[in-house]
Amino acid sequence: MKLTVKPLKQKDAGRGLAAIDRAAMSEMGLENGDYIVIDGHEGSRAVARVWPGYPEDEGRGVVRIDGQLRQEANVGIDDTVEVEDADVQPATSVTVALPQNLRVRGNVGPHIRNKLSGQAVTKGQTVPFSLGLGPLSSMSGQQIPLKIADTDPEGTVVVTDSTDIEVSEKPAEQIAGEAPGGGNHADTPNITYEDIGGLDDELEQVREMIELPMRHPELFQQLGIEPPKGVLLHGPPGTGKTLMAKAVANEIDAYFTNISGPEIMSKYYGESEEQLREVFEEAEENAPAIVFIDEIDSIAPKRGETSGDVERRVVAQLLSLMDGLESRKEVVVIGATNRVDAIDPALRRGGRFDREIEIGVPDKEGRKEILQVHTRGMPLVDEIDLDEYAESTHGFVGADLESLTKESAMNALRRIRPELDLESDEIDAEILERLKVTEADLKDALKGITPSAMREVFVEVPDITWNDVGGLEDTKERLRETIQWPLEYPEVFETMDMASPKGVLMYGPPGTGKTLLAKAVANEAQSNFISVKGPELLNKYVGESEKGVREVFEKARANAPTVVFFDEIDAIAGERGRNSSDSGVGERVVSQLLTELDGIESLEDVVVIATSNRPDLIDSALLRPGRLDRHVHVPVPDEEARRAILEVHTRNKPLADDVDLDKVARKTEGFVGADIEALAREASMAASREFINSVSPEEVDESVGNVRVTMDHFEDALDQVGASVTEETRERYDEIEEQFDKRDAGVEEEETVSRTFQ
Repeated sequence: MKLTVKPLKQKDAGRGLAAIDRAAMSEMGLENGDYIVIDGHEGSRAVARVWPGYPEDEGRGVVRIDGQLRQEANVGIDDTVEVEDADVQPATSVTVALPQNLRVRGNVGPHIRNKLSGQAVTKGQTVPFSLGLGPLSSMSGQQIPLKIADTDPEGTVVVTDSTDIEVSEKPAEQIAGEAPGGGNHADTPNITYEDIGGLDDELEQVREMIELPMRHPELFQQLGIEPPKGVLLHGPPGTGKTLMAKAVANEIDAYFTNISGPEIMSKYYGESEEQLREVFEEAEENAPAIVFIDEIDSIAPKRGETSGDVERRVVAQLLSLMDGLESRKEVVVIGATNRVDAIDPALRRGGRFDREIEIGVPDKEGRKEILQVHTRGMPLVDEIDLDEYAESTHGFVGADLESLTKESAMNALRRIRPELDLESDEIDAEILERLKVTEADLKDALKGITPSAMREVFVEVPDITWNDVGGLEDTKERLRETIQWPLEYPEVFETMDMASPKGVLMYGPPGTGKTLLAKAVANEAQSNFISVKGPELLNKYVGESEKGVREVFEKARANAPTVVFFDEIDAIAGERGRNSSDSGVGERVVSQLLTELDGIESLEDVVVIATSNRPDLIDSALLRPGRLDRHVHVPVPDEEARRAILEVHTRNKPLADDVDLDKVARKTEGFVGADIEALAREASMAASREFINSVSPEEVDESVGNVRVTMDHFEDALDQVGASVTEETRERYDEIEEQFDKRDAGVEEEETVSRTFQ
């Protein structure tokens, strides 16, 4: 039967599978687990095990195989191949050869047999293989090339549970046959489309721009147009721009040459341009070819903004090479940059870079695919659910997720490191068998990795939950509505045609727990957290303060969902026109904040939390609906709330039986959360003081378990610690709350919808 070749899903790659839809399977009389021969170009053949096709392929007549099988059959994606039933015998014995630099002590045969079980192999074939972790892991592009040195019987055989695996004394490099990398040109990277996760749409665009013109130039001749000549990939660092260029070069079997910006720069006049010309000439001689220019902004900056003469000449040379009098034939240029606006605009027109493709931060599904790529050859325990990690890695790019898997593998290695003989060159096969990556390894690795795009502004959110915030139930409920609900129930907001709130202003006397609430909500919302201390944004140079605000919001947008937390916002967003002695920097910062919160660029999944104990000083334009539109009063706690706060602060203290927290709560009228924390600390200090003065230093260790905080200690602490908020201050905040309530009356309708949902 003739079928069309398509790429396999990332999680199934590297297992010798061919996914065929059920209609084609029944027509050919095949069952799941049977073997087929795929006849490719120029007499090349590949044997694969049949696997039921994906639901979306039903009735399309496609066969999905991975990059390894495509190379063996010498076919590309969208090629038509002939598929027939294969008569393969189970292998009695298979001799394999390991690379010269890999030394394993003991019988590694069972380990290899388990990994290759069910796979069809042929003498001379190179099988990418994973043999554990760390330096031996099967991370993308790091698989061990395992050479099949001999099989019994001869021909293509299937490795079964009873196959005897022998390891050849000769290393793989000395055995004749196909080269370990799959026989590609030395310059072509051995990376396939299955090694790229979460970029299906972008990959499709790149293939359409590059692969189609190289493999079917007659299509463009028929249309009477010149095929595209260049693609510019741009996006944050670590999203997979370079990896994509390598995969395309490998899949279309083109000559691949790489230009590293700084390498071609020379202090001698004309030498940089000459080196650039040589690269393009070499590519033309080996056409079809791909010229890949990584970090293109370093050699082609805007000519009007660069002071160096060399850069200007290199840009001019690059322009003439890409679009000069001489035709480029079958040479395609791929540029990659994370600073697309820094590139000379003359390069960014049709005929040079015909299309600009953004390689963005992956979403949840993309992150799951990337994790599947990087854990494909890892011995994971069955309990690990990659969906859970895809959900909790907001803002992570491909490189961050690769670091996560590597770090978890290193954690597994650290566990067995005491058993390794570091003096020996060989690793014990038994230890390799026991190597497993556990849930604890992954969780531990996740703690140490932050999204690379947020490294400068990322703040590690403390493990503070709603249970650590005593009282304030109404306030907590308002924050849940504003921040957690839009992230957890987006479909409800969509159905109600209701935009999620942009921001929350928490105001109240000092010490009532505003900052603590912000930390708890960031933790509970499972989002990225950027903390901005107001005064640190202010800068004496014109434009720098506004730039700081702009960069914070740019990073928040790129790594959404994000909570941006402004502590003491009145320091940077005071009423405009009130103070003219600061050279206008405060007014400009307020204007920048207003445009970021409610400007032309929308804030998707970004919520701003601001706190202040002087809300009357904040510019009124910032407090209107659509900006900081939720005004949450964090009041002085009442008796019930004080009791809850006392419980939080005495949860782990050794209290005596006579301690009556209800009585303490009654006696602390006017105390805020910070005062109650100070009271609990002072009572503990009094108990410690009494104990230390009553025993000798030698007896401390023996008697410390008997120390108790008594009611008397709390009475002493009440004499030392007083209420920090006066009645006058409380009344002032109540007045401010009334003013806000009147101002917010216009937003009542949206509030009603929100409460109905609740």
